[in-house]
Amino acid sequence: MAKATWKGKVLAESSETKIMEGNVYFPPESVKREYLKESETHTTCPWKGKACYYDVVVEGEVNNDAAWYYPDPSPAAKEIKNYVAFWRGVGIEA
Repeated sequence: MAKATWKGKVLAESSETKIMEGNVYFPPESVKREYLKESETHTTCPWKGKACYYDVVVEGEVNNDAAWYYPDPSPAAKEIKNYVAFWRGVGIEA
């Protein structure tokens, strides 16, 4: 069971994660949306496509762009469509 935590709160937890390029991607239904706020940030991966970001917000503290997902990934990355990955200090236990 993999778990993502920040500031003592569980952001996501699942045994159905996917690992890609060393990142743990959580299924959309396993993510606690109350801790995520849409960000204006977008980046493009040459082979996965356009990534969208979330700010992680816990008890008023904001971790900007600490989560991302691919809403419309390339065919090569279709298995992570809408799955959420974390970074920037978010702890991942696998």
